[in-house]
Amino acid sequence: MITGEIKNRIDQIWDTFWTGGITNSLTVLEQMTYLFFMKMLDDAQMKKEANAALLGAAIDDPVFKEGNWHNPDTDKDVPYEILRWHVFKNQDPNTMFNTIRNDAFVFIKNLNSGKSSAYSKYMQDAVFLIQNPRTLVKIVDGVDALDMNNRDAMGDVYEYVLGKMAASGNNGQFRTPRHIIRMMVELMKPTLKDEICDPAMGSAGFIVESAKYITDHYKSELLKKEHADHYKKGMFHGFDTDTTMLRIGAMNLMLHGVDEPEIAWRDSLSSSNTDTDRYTLCLANPPFAGSIDSEDTAKSLLTITNTKKTELLFVALFVRMLQLGGRCASIVPDGVLFGNSNAHLALRKELIDNQRLQAVISMPSGVFQPYSGVSTAILIFTKTNAGGTDKVWFYDMQADGYSLDQKRTEVQENDIPDIIARYNNLAGEESRTRKDKSFLVPVGEIQDNDYVLSMNKYKEVEREVVEYVQPDVILGRIEVLESEINAALAEFRAKFL
Repeated sequence: MITGEIKNRIDQIWDTFWTGGITNSLTVLEQMTYLFFMKMLDDAQMKKEANAALLGAAIDDPVFKEGNWHNPDTDKDVPYEILRWHVFKNQDPNTMFNTIRNDAFVFIKNLNSGKSSAYSKYMQDAVFLIQNPRTLVKIVDGVDALDMNNRDAMGDVYEYVLGKMAASGNNGQFRTPRHIIRMMVELMKPTLKDEICDPAMGSAGFIVESAKYITDHYKSELLKKEHADHYKKGMFHGFDTDTTMLRIGAMNLMLHGVDEPEIAWRDSLSSSNTDTDRYTLCLANPPFAGSIDSEDTAKSLLTITNTKKTELLFVALFVRMLQLGGRCASIVPDGVLFGNSNAHLALRKELIDNQRLQAVISMPSGVFQPYSGVSTAILIFTKTNAGGTDKVWFYDMQADGYSLDQKRTEVQENDIPDIIARYNNLAGEESRTRKDKSFLVPVGEIQDNDYVLSMNKYKEVEREVVEYVQPDVILGRIEVLESEINAALAEFRAKFL
């Protein structure tokens, strides 16, 4: 979650873009990301160079090599050294402006030149829009002041700038908080055998967090060529209808060592998307703010839930996209849990009767503040096409480590560690009662309750008996007080009147 210090610095950068004539929030995010990318590339190589110097060895496959780089736009050779952030940031304003616009930006556009990667594909039409050297100097100074080595600064920027976009009504996007993404990834525990997909990827938060999880938990295994190749080229898949987000996601993944993910422009709910029985893990926070034209919706989704509501269709899409045994964790609005339309009921029946529904984690409505106050939950299920739902685990998350108002400041209360620990030991949940934060509900009970998945339907509320004082006792107390007041008034009159 963005801190006050980072927020103030981003505000300053935002204001600089605004005064420099760039006022579209998505354009600001994109232009910021280019500069972040330049700095991160240099920071990463400087870290490798420092480690190599200690070992007395050269670094493998450096981004900035010895000698010159040939600029295809100007047909001139440029020293790799001047393309590096720590070098050009110290140039005079006009020189730095020309270096970044004419050389460094062209360099990052052509990083994967000759490869049919997502990065090279979506960087082809990228345009550098900062037109003023003084504006660029202020932005570079602002970006340079951010510590990118100790925090996911790009994620902080996305979270804050996408919040500005949502507040202004532009693009309708809001970012899933990183700690919620991280919780979902830790619940699902991706492995090197997985093929992971987010069909509504946005800025690729779920995919990037999955990549981090893999690198943190399988460091030694990734040294083997077959695992490294799968990680770089075959493990991660993401789709969106916003080319800017695809470009940002591709840059983000490349920074995490995922060179050739399958990232593509795609309306995931349309008939043109034919992905079936393909992925082993879906992680997503799909859009659930609108309806679509059913004539363009894949018929295979409508057979599961005949609706125009995107929140239902995306869950149906996950069922179709997953391989047998594939797993899904998706954020859904609360209405999916208890909606009484035929489409809502059909979807819940699909998950409970035909697949294996494992968990419903209800989240407080403030989780998506300041972008939205919608109440949401996380559904976790496995595709079986043969049922298998036995008991469904419910958890009532009441705190996520941040205040649930628009400020979202850090607080002590946090259920996330407890959620992860309990999900990993569901056998221990058997002894929990319906009065606890979490408990198991037999599938038969859910079926008997019209497949409703709202935790409140099954939670037992403990009511305390309150004994009130009898009216005659209260009246007696009033009479005593009244007599004391009258005595005090009489004494006052005798003395002073």
